[in-house]
Amino acid sequence: MRPSKRDELVQKALKVFYRNGFHATGMDMLVAETGVSKTSMYNHFRTKEDLILAVLRLRDENFRNWLYRRMEERADTPRDQLIAMFDALEEWFEEPGFRGCMFIKASAEYQNADHAIHIQSAEHKRMLQVHVGELARKAGLENPDVLARQLLLLKEGAIVTAHLQHTQAPAQDAKAAAIALIELAD
Repeated sequence: MRPSKRDELVQKALKVFYRNGFHATGMDMLVAETGVSKTSMYNHFRTKEDLILAVLRLRDENFRNWLYRRMEERADTPRDQLIAMFDALEEWFEEPGFRGCMFIKASAEYQNADHAIHIQSAEHKRMLQVHVGELARKAGLENPDVLARQLLLLKEGAIVTAHLQHTQAPAQDAKAAAIALIELAD
Protein backbone atom coordinates (compact mmCIF):
# COMPACT_ATOMS: atom_id res chain seq x y z
CA MET A 1 0.00 0.00 0.00
CA ARG A 2 1.32 3.42 -0.95
CA PRO A 3 1.87 5.85 1.93
CA SER A 4 -0.48 8.83 2.15
CA LYS A 5 0.77 12.36 1.42
CA ARG A 6 0.76 12.99 5.18
CA ASP A 7 2.89 9.88 5.81
CA GLU A 8 5.31 10.88 3.04
CA LEU A 9 5.63 14.33 4.56
CA VAL A 10 6.41 12.87 7.99
CA GLN A 11 9.01 10.49 6.54
CA LYS A 12 10.72 13.28 4.62
CA ALA A 13 10.55 15.68 7.57
CA LEU A 14 12.13 13.04 9.81
CA LYS A 15 15.23 13.03 7.62
CA VAL A 16 15.44 16.83 7.59
CA PHE A 17 14.95 17.21 11.36
CA TYR A 18 17.41 14.39 12.11
CA ARG A 19 20.07 16.01 9.96
CA ASN A 20 19.52 19.65 10.98
CA GLY A 21 17.78 19.68 14.35
CA PHE A 22 14.36 21.03 15.23
CA HIS A 23 14.86 24.74 15.91
CA ALA A 24 17.32 25.11 13.03
CA THR A 25 14.78 23.64 10.62
CA GLY A 26 12.27 26.25 9.58
CA MET A 27 9.17 25.82 7.50
CA ASP A 28 10.93 27.26 4.43
CA MET A 29 13.64 24.59 4.72
CA LEU A 30 10.99 21.89 5.13
CA VAL A 31 9.18 23.14 2.03
CA ALA A 32 12.42 23.14 0.02
CA GLU A 33 13.62 19.75 1.23
CA THR A 34 10.33 17.82 1.25
CA GLY A 35 8.82 19.30 -1.89
CA VAL A 36 5.57 19.93 0.00
CA SER A 37 4.06 23.41 -0.06
CA LYS A 38 3.45 25.35 3.15
CA THR A 39 -0.27 25.26 2.45
CA SER A 40 -0.25 21.49 2.14
CA MET A 41 1.94 21.17 5.23
CA TYR A 42 -0.47 23.27 7.28
CA ASN A 43 -3.39 21.26 5.90
CA HIS A 44 -1.87 18.20 7.57
CA PHE A 45 -0.34 19.83 10.66
CA ARG A 46 -1.55 22.94 12.44
CA THR A 47 1.94 23.80 13.68
CA LYS A 48 5.57 22.83 13.19
CA GLU A 49 5.43 21.28 16.66
CA ASP A 50 2.55 19.02 15.57
CA LEU A 51 4.74 17.86 12.68
CA ILE A 52 7.66 17.28 15.08
CA LEU A 53 5.42 15.12 17.30
CA ALA A 54 4.40 13.04 14.27
CA VAL A 55 8.06 12.69 13.29
CA LEU A 56 8.98 11.55 16.81
CA ARG A 57 6.17 8.97 16.83
CA LEU A 58 7.41 7.58 13.50
CA ARG A 59 11.03 7.55 14.67
CA ASP A 60 10.01 5.81 17.91
CA GLU A 61 8.13 3.10 16.04
CA ASN A 62 10.90 2.60 13.48
CA PHE A 63 13.73 2.59 16.00
CA ARG A 64 12.14 0.29 18.57
CA ASN A 65 10.99 -2.17 15.89
CA TRP A 66 14.47 -2.20 14.37
CA LEU A 67 16.27 -2.53 17.72
CA TYR A 68 14.05 -5.30 19.08
CA ARG A 69 14.23 -7.22 15.80
CA ARG A 70 18.04 -6.98 15.69
CA MET A 71 18.32 -8.07 19.33
CA GLU A 72 16.14 -11.12 18.57
CA GLU A 73 18.05 -11.93 15.37
CA ARG A 74 21.40 -11.77 17.17
CA ALA A 75 20.44 -13.81 20.25
CA ASP A 76 18.03 -16.56 21.25
CA THR A 77 17.71 -15.99 24.99
CA PRO A 78 16.48 -12.88 26.83
CA ARG A 79 19.83 -12.64 28.66
CA ASP A 80 21.78 -12.70 25.41
CA GLN A 81 19.33 -10.26 23.79
CA LEU A 82 20.22 -7.72 26.49
CA ILE A 83 23.86 -8.03 25.46
CA ALA A 84 22.98 -8.05 21.74
CA MET A 85 21.43 -4.60 22.17
CA PHE A 86 24.96 -3.18 22.14
CA ASP A 87 25.90 -5.03 18.95
CA ALA A 88 22.79 -3.58 17.32
CA LEU A 89 23.80 -0.13 18.49
CA GLU A 90 27.22 -0.61 16.92
CA GLU A 91 25.51 -1.32 13.58
CA TRP A 92 23.56 1.93 13.92
CA PHE A 93 26.66 3.92 14.87
CA GLU A 94 28.41 2.72 11.71
CA GLU A 95 25.62 3.91 9.40
CA PRO A 96 26.76 6.83 7.20
CA GLY A 97 23.91 9.12 8.32
CA PHE A 98 24.30 8.47 12.07
CA ARG A 99 23.78 11.72 13.98
CA GLY A 100 22.94 10.54 17.48
CA CYS A 101 19.59 10.10 19.17
CA MET A 102 16.70 12.16 17.86
CA PHE A 103 14.97 11.95 21.25
CA ILE A 104 17.97 13.24 23.18
CA LYS A 105 18.17 16.12 20.69
CA ALA A 106 14.44 16.85 20.91
CA SER A 107 14.45 16.91 24.71
CA ALA A 108 17.51 19.18 24.65
CA GLU A 109 15.81 21.62 22.27
CA TYR A 110 12.49 21.46 24.13
CA GLN A 111 13.73 21.40 27.72
CA ASN A 112 10.51 22.17 29.57
CA ALA A 113 9.43 18.81 31.04
CA ASP A 114 5.78 19.75 30.43
CA HIS A 115 6.26 20.39 26.70
CA ALA A 116 4.63 17.78 24.45
CA ILE A 117 7.86 17.20 22.50
CA HIS A 118 9.83 16.63 25.70
CA ILE A 119 7.12 14.29 26.97
CA GLN A 120 7.13 12.32 23.69
CA SER A 121 10.92 11.95 23.91
CA ALA A 122 10.73 10.75 27.51
CA GLU A 123 8.02 8.26 26.55
CA HIS A 124 10.34 6.69 23.95
CA LYS A 125 12.97 6.14 26.63
CA ARG A 126 10.35 4.79 29.06
CA MET A 127 9.15 2.20 26.54
CA LEU A 128 12.72 1.05 25.94
CA GLN A 129 13.16 0.68 29.69
CA VAL A 130 10.00 -1.40 29.98
CA HIS A 131 11.18 -3.73 27.22
CA VAL A 132 14.67 -4.14 28.68
CA GLY A 133 13.15 -4.72 32.12
CA GLU A 134 10.89 -7.43 30.71
CA LEU A 135 13.88 -9.14 29.10
CA ALA A 136 15.79 -8.99 32.39
CA ARG A 137 12.76 -10.46 34.17
CA LYS A 138 12.44 -13.28 31.61
CA ALA A 139 16.16 -13.96 32.02
CA GLY A 140 15.61 -14.44 35.75
CA LEU A 141 18.03 -11.68 36.68
CA GLU A 142 17.89 -9.98 40.08
CA ASN A 143 16.35 -6.51 40.34
CA PRO A 144 15.30 -6.44 36.67
CA ASP A 145 14.01 -2.85 36.79
CA VAL A 146 17.22 -1.55 38.34
CA LEU A 147 19.26 -3.54 35.82
CA ALA A 148 17.16 -2.13 32.97
CA ARG A 149 17.88 1.42 34.12
CA GLN A 150 21.59 0.66 34.38
CA LEU A 151 21.75 -0.96 30.94
CA LEU A 152 19.93 1.99 29.41
CA LEU A 153 22.36 4.40 31.01
CA LEU A 154 25.10 2.47 29.23
CA LYS A 155 23.09 2.56 26.00
CA GLU A 156 22.51 6.32 26.20
CA GLY A 157 26.13 6.96 27.08
CA ALA A 158 27.27 4.89 24.11
CA ILE A 159 24.97 6.86 21.79
CA VAL A 160 26.27 10.22 22.98
CA THR A 161 29.88 9.02 22.88
CA ALA A 162 29.43 7.65 19.35
CA HIS A 163 27.86 10.92 18.22
CA LEU A 164 30.73 12.93 19.69
CA GLN A 165 33.24 10.41 18.28
CA HIS A 166 34.91 10.44 21.66
CA THR A 167 36.18 6.85 21.55
CA GLN A 168 36.76 4.20 18.90
CA ALA A 169 34.26 1.57 20.10
CA PRO A 170 31.59 3.02 22.39
CA ALA A 171 29.12 0.20 21.78
CA GLN A 172 31.69 -2.44 22.64
CA ASP A 173 32.83 -0.51 25.73
CA ALA A 174 29.20 -0.31 26.88
CA LYS A 175 28.70 -3.99 26.04
CA ALA A 176 31.61 -5.00 28.28
CA ALA A 177 30.11 -3.00 31.16
CA ALA A 178 26.67 -4.49 30.44
CA ILE A 179 28.05 -8.03 30.62
CA ALA A 180 29.59 -7.24 34.02
CA LEU A 181 26.28 -5.85 35.30
CA ILE A 182 24.34 -8.85 33.98
CA GLU A 183 26.79 -11.26 35.59
CA LEU A 184 26.32 -9.48 38.93
CA ALA A 185 22.55 -9.78 38.57
CA ASP A 186 22.69 -13.49 37.67
